[in-house]
Amino acid sequence: MSKAKVLFLCTGNSARSQMAEAFLRKYGGADFEAYSAGIEPSHIHPYTERVMEEVGVSLGGQYSKHVKEYMGKIHFPYVIILCEEAEKQCPTTFPGITQILKWSFEDPAAIVESGDKKLTKFREVRDKIEERVKFWLSEEQDK
Repeated sequence: MSKAKVLFLCTGNSARSQMAEAFLRKYGGADFEAYSAGIEPSHIHPYTERVMEEVGVSLGGQYSKHVKEYMGKIHFPYVIILCEEAEKQCPTTFPGITQILKWSFEDPAAIVESGDKKLTKFREVRDKIEERVKFWLSEEQDK
């Protein structure tokens, strides 16, 4: 049986979508294949890598990608949009989308503060994303 492909979509593909991809790999790897992309990709934020390492989750092999890398090429039963900006610009040309889900999280990379305050925000968002991924997986198993 093939794994259901899930695309996490955000603006920069630097934090939230990278975290969600990594958590889905960790918790849903037997049933789901995780991907992430951005509308305006940049790079993975160093704090993203740091806070994920803190909880023992590797971002190995992940990099910031444009959503166009996948459009019309991969069948995604699930596209999960993690921010309002990406939702406004979400492409509708993915073949065979079963569901578009919207999980809006604050962008920790956009926080003006630096140092410990910014790192704290990355941890908060990481924890919320992990909780949401786990909850969604439990819902999917109950279907």
